[in-house]
Amino acid sequence: MRRTLFAIVLLLGVLWPGAAQATVPAPAVTRAPAAEGGRVVLIGVPGLQWSDLSPEGTPNLWQLAGQSAVGSLSVRTVGRVTCPYDAWLTVSAGVRSAVGYGCGLPPVPEPDDGGAFIPAYDYLLQTAGQRNAGALGEAVHAAGGCTLAIGPGAALALADRGGKVDHYAPSPAQIRAEALTRCGVIAVDVDDLIRPYLTGDRLPQVEEALTAQERATALRRADVKAGAVLSVLPEDATVLLAGLSDHGSQPHLRVAMMRPAGQAAQAQERFLGAASTHREDVTILPDITATILSLAALPAPQGLVGSPWQVSESRTGGTEQARAELNSADVAGRTIREIGGAFFTTVAVLQVLFYLGAFLLLRRGRGLGLVRAAAVFLASLPVSTYLVNLTDWRHAGTPLLSLAAGIVGIALLLAVVALAVPALWARLRRDGSAPSSERPAPRGGSPLGPLAIVTGVTAAVLAGDLLAGTPLQLDSVMGYTAVVGARYYGLGNIPFALFATSVLLLASVIAHRLSRRGGRKAVAVAVVAVLGCSAMILGGWPGVGSDFGGVIAFVPGIAVTAMLLAGSRVSIVKLGALVAAGGVTVMVIAYLDYLRPPASQTHLGRFVGQVFSGEAMDVIGRKFGAMVGTLLNPNLMPIVIVAIAFLVYALLRPGAASAGVLPAAFEYSPALRAGLIGTLVSGVVGMLVNDSGAAVLSMALALAVPLTLSAGVGVLRGRRTGPYASAGQQPASSDLVSRNS
Repeated sequence: MRRTLFAIVLLLGVLWPGAAQATVPAPAVTRAPAAEGGRVVLIGVPGLQWSDLSPEGTPNLWQLAGQSAVGSLSVRTVGRVTCPYDAWLTVSAGVRSAVGYGCGLPPVPEPDDGGAFIPAYDYLLQTAGQRNAGALGEAVHAAGGCTLAIGPGAALALADRGGKVDHYAPSPAQIRAEALTRCGVIAVDVDDLIRPYLTGDRLPQVEEALTAQERATALRRADVKAGAVLSVLPEDATVLLAGLSDHGSQPHLRVAMMRPAGQAAQAQERFLGAASTHREDVTILPDITATILSLAALPAPQGLVGSPWQVSESRTGGTEQARAELNSADVAGRTIREIGGAFFTTVAVLQVLFYLGAFLLLRRGRGLGLVRAAAVFLASLPVSTYLVNLTDWRHAGTPLLSLAAGIVGIALLLAVVALAVPALWARLRRDGSAPSSERPAPRGGSPLGPLAIVTGVTAAVLAGDLLAGTPLQLDSVMGYTAVVGARYYGLGNIPFALFATSVLLLASVIAHRLSRRGGRKAVAVAVVAVLGCSAMILGGWPGVGSDFGGVIAFVPGIAVTAMLLAGSRVSIVKLGALVAAGGVTVMVIAYLDYLRPPASQTHLGRFVGQVFSGEAMDVIGRKFGAMVGTLLNPNLMPIVIVAIAFLVYALLRPGAASAGVLPAAFEYSPALRAGLIGTLVSGVVGMLVNDSGAAVLSMALALAVPLTLSAGVGVLRGRRTGPYASAGQQPASSDLVSRNS
């Protein structure tokens, strides 16, 4: 459905940015009745994933799945994997949290007059810096309610800021059914699945520490305990079940279920999502806190980042089909995670080999066609990583191989089209089948033709993807995955780099065409401003692109391109002012988001709230640390270094480095030079203000520089085979190029 929707949006081409919210049917929020006696029960089964469930192996959980709305739970907190301690602590705090040392099970509570308290709870608040710990329990107590916890993790989740839970039992076997009617908020820790994995109270450093038989045995124990709880719950209880944590060294998507109160016998057959992810079938750990508070009709404390779970309008087609689809989402995310390192290493190697090969061939004036074809193919790779999601690679027998083959195949197809269409158009013009121009077209077509096609496709795909709710960026090699959990919707950092680059270069080509036809500079500048600002708003608007750093970087890129086209001088002072303008622009957007209700805010609006609460510096510090960490990335920095080195050397020594390819390109199209400089400005600023750091600049260069070289090669080939070649003439401006060719 989403792929079809994306194709429709892409064909329509122009839609109001707010339509992104309307592309996915608005999910209906299921709420527990607010009447007295209604209650919510959270059953946490750390380590549980959808591939575990079956009618034979887990009959109680399977039956619950048939009665519930179901979805995937992204359990990422702070580190790469999430242990039970961090997961239960996140439920307690309502924000992603971590204990700060070795990760295992939560501490065992100490009994206290029918309830219990968490030992050394002050450590979390004062030493570990978990200032939000206890937010859920505190909210329940502030409203005059009580909490019932069964098991250590449940006690940690429901403890107030003093570490106290009102009623406690170590296991379901030690609590009577009537005790479950005492409180409106109940949590149960079913840790039978995760316990066999722990070594010295820590998660193992391997992906799967148990054999299939050992895991099946642990699953049966967990299923029996969960079934015992479900069998004695009051009828007015809304049940939430969550596979709260990872079980090894590799992250997975986990199980999320919600069975409405009073409907235990009815099949739901709906997906479960949340506004926090903008996905109809994916939720995050902090959403559990927001859901409990919403179902219990309790006010949410300030600082929570989650949103209540929402039941979508999309039907699952039954428990078996839902399990298959949700499990395939986990497979897709893990496949992307596995191929990511190898893919970016391959891209880095290809980029380095391309520049070395281009240097050797161009300085000898040979292999111009080969250099141009390789450049266009490399530039076609990024957008192919998104277009491949229009195929069904994730359901193939070997998803990894199908994904790689799909990316390469689509890139080759796009490169062939980008090279063939301008040549075909030029032939039609020469034969008089198309309108003639002032100068006959060269045999290879317009030098800017391949650049225009590749950037046009890249910009259109990413814009259409944003309007359709980003089905293509999710689970893509140059996008993001819910398994990793860094982003779930909107414009990612690498897609931003590609989007900004493609828009600026495409706008430059349009400006070039206008100037060739006698258009005024003002018109060309207006084209860059309109296209650039439209793309910037699309990428930064809350709920659509929701990209914070991208807006800061896009504004100076657009302005520099426009200023160079207008013939204005760009100084360091002006550049600094433009970066500041980008910061002001994104803060205005973020403040508008902040004015919306908390449940509707994105991370842009929440950042404004963190500025007011004094937490913003912690966020900025984490982002800055992540950015610095990318500067030594072996997959990213080689692209930056070799591309910058080639550009600088080619411009300083055009004859020795590239047979004058870059000067030829810029001489043919001064607008292209303006677009490339604007792209570099945007890439450098984007590197400094985004946590992806070097990834932003490296991907901008990986797209822009090969395409610029392809344009220069097209100019050289046109001078050899164009209308001047047959008369034995060269344009006066090509003396330098002809001597080096």
